Amino acid sequence: MSTNESNAYELTYQRALEDPEGFWADAADALHWDARWERVLDARNAPLYRWFTGGQLNICYNAIDRHVETGRGDQAAVIYDSPVTGIKRTITYRELQDEVARFAGVLTSLGVTKGDRVIIYMPMTPETLIGMYACARIGAVHSVVFGGFAPNELAVRIDDAQPKVVLTASCGIEVQRIVPYKPLLDQALALATHQPAHCVVLQRPVHPCERTSGRDLDWHAAHVAASPVPCVPVDATDPLYILYTSGTTGMPKGVVRDHGGHAVALRWSMEHVYGLQPGEVFWAASDFGWAVGHSYIVYGPLLAGCTTVVHEGKPVGTPDAGEFWRVIQEHQVRVLFTAPTAFRAIKREDPNGAHYTRYDTSCLRALFLAGERLDPDTYHWARALIGKPVIDHWWQTETGWPVASNFLGLTSFPVKPGSPTKPVPGYVVEVLDDEGQTVAPNKEGAVVMILPLPPGSLTTLWRNDARYIDTYLTRYPGYYLTGDGGYIDEDGYLFIMGRVDDIIIVAGHNLSTGSIEQALASHPDVAECAVIGVRDALKTQLPVGLVVLKAGVTRAHADIAAELVQKVRSEVGPVANFRQVAVVARLPKTRSGKVLRKTMRLIADGDDWTMPATIDEPATLEEIAEALRGLGHARRS
Repeated sequence: MSTNESNAYELTYQRALEDPEGFWADAADALHWDARWERVLDARNAPLYRWFTGGQLNICYNAIDRHVETGRGDQAAVIYDSPVTGIKRTITYRELQDEVARFAGVLTSLGVTKGDRVIIYMPMTPETLIGMYACARIGAVHSVVFGGFAPNELAVRIDDAQPKVVLTASCGIEVQRIVPYKPLLDQALALATHQPAHCVVLQRPVHPCERTSGRDLDWHAAHVAASPVPCVPVDATDPLYILYTSGTTGMPKGVVRDHGGHAVALRWSMEHVYGLQPGEVFWAASDFGWAVGHSYIVYGPLLAGCTTVVHEGKPVGTPDAGEFWRVIQEHQVRVLFTAPTAFRAIKREDPNGAHYTRYDTSCLRALFLAGERLDPDTYHWARALIGKPVIDHWWQTETGWPVASNFLGLTSFPVKPGSPTKPVPGYVVEVLDDEGQTVAPNKEGAVVMILPLPPGSLTTLWRNDARYIDTYLTRYPGYYLTGDGGYIDEDGYLFIMGRVDDIIIVAGHNLSTGSIEQALASHPDVAECAVIGVRDALKTQLPVGLVVLKAGVTRAHADIAAELVQKVRSEVGPVANFRQVAVVARLPKTRSGKVLRKTMRLIADGDDWTMPATIDEPATLEEIAEALRGLGHARRS
C-alpha cells in the first residue's frame, strides 16, 4: 500500500474536519444542480443547521434521468427478485425513468403538488420504489410506513403527516402467510381524523382486495392512463421524506430528511464507504420501511449509477438458508449490506455453511453489517465462511448514513471485532460522562457527536423543532445525543455497547448488556442471545440471559446454561452476578431485526407493556414471558 493510500482516511477526515464547507461543496459537485447554493453550511438558525441553502436540484433527476442522458439508459437500475412469488424482473434506467415519470403523472392528476405528503404502505415490490421516486420527482414528501403496521399506528402517522394520497397494495407476502394490507389501511382510516383524498391500490394476484368507490384507484389502470411529467427543481433544504422511528406510540417522531444534503451524503458514501463504482450491483437486504431501505435500496445506489436489488424474501425460509448466496451468484452482487440478525439466523440454520458451498459467490467483494451490535462470534463465523471482508458499521435512522465504518473506498483498517472501526469523515464522535466531560480511552459513557451534523442527517422532526432540540440536542449542549453507550479505545476505534437504557446497575456497578452478550455469543452452541436487567431488591438489577441454540444442538439445556454462567463469570467477572439463563426457540424482534430488550425487561419486571407495532412474530413475547416465569420473573397473564 502506498503512503497516499494508507493516509487516504486521515487526509480525508482532516479536511472534512477543518474545512467542512469546502469538503462538502466538492462532494456536491458530483451531482447536477439546477441552481447553485448560496451557503454550503447555514448556521443562522443554529442548532437547526441547514446545508446548501439557496441551491436547487431534484434527487430523482440525479438518480435516474441523469444516467439515461449520459448513456446508462440500457443498464439495469433495479433487479426485483421475489422468491415468495417466483417473480424476477429487471428494470433498466430508461424503463425506470418512464415508469416513475408516468406515476408522477398519476400523483399530479390527483392534485399532489410540491410539499404535499404521500403515505406509502406497501411491500417489497418495484412499485414501492417507483412511488417514492415519483414523489421526489414532483417535490412531494413521501412517508413510507412499514407494510403490515397495526391500524392504530398507521392512523397516528396519517394524522401527523396529513397525506393527500396514500399508496398501498392489496397484501404483503411473508414466508408462510399473506398479510392483507388494504383491510389494515381501511381500519386505520376509520381511526384517523385526517382523510386522504385518494388511495392508489396495487392489486396483487395472490390476494386481490376490494376498493372503495370514489376514493380508491387501481394502480396499473391509473399508471397506464397517466401522462409522464418532468422533474421539478426543489430547494436543497426542502423535505424529501418523513420517516417515523420504529416503535413510536402516541405522538410519533417523524425524522425529516432534506433533498440536497441527503443526496450529497449518499452519493459520497457509495463510493468512499462501500467502494462501489457505476454499473456494479449493490444489495441492501433490508426493507423499504426502514432507513436502510430509503438510503441504500432506493436512493444511494442509483445516485451512484449502480444497480440495486429489491428482494422480497428472507435470509432463511424462502426457501432455505442458502437464499442470500443464490441471489449473490445469480445477480453478481458486489457488496451485500444486511443486519447481523440475518447472519445469526443463517448461522443458526446452517452452522457449518453447507448451503454456502452450493453457490459461486466469487463476485462478492465485501459484506457490510449494521442495524444492531455485531457480536465478535458472528463476525468470525461470517468472515470464515465467505473469506471476504466483513465490515461492521454503525449508524441510525436519524443519521441516514454511516457514522462509523471501515472503508472500501478509503483506507482499510485492521479489524477489531466488536467495533465499527472509526468515524466517517464529516462526523466527530466523542464519549461523555454524566457531567458532559470527555472520558478516558476505554471508559464507557454516552456516545455523542459534535454539531453541526454533516449533510444527510436529520434536519428536524416533522413540524416539531422543539421536540427535536429537546430529544437530541439539550442533554449535552453543542452535541447530538445518539442514545447509545460505548467507548473509544486508545487507537480511536469506536465500540457501541448498546442503547443507554440497556446499561444495567448491579450492586452499584454499571454494566453494559453488550459485554455480557459478547461472552454468551462466543459459546459454540449459541446462535444468538439477549441480556436484560431485571429488578432486584438487594442489588437494584440482575442480568438475565436468553439464548437461542444453533440447529442440531442436542445437549441438555441445563448443562449449556451452567457453561454460560461460568463463561460470563470468567470473561466479564463475578461483579456481573450472572446466574440465570434460559434457552428459548427465538428472540422477539422488530421487522428490521432489532431485539425488543425493553419490552422483555418490562415483562420480566411485571410492569405493564403493550405489543410493539413493529414486532415480527407477536407470539414470541408470550414464549419469552413463559421462559422468564420459569426463572422466577414476570407475572402470569
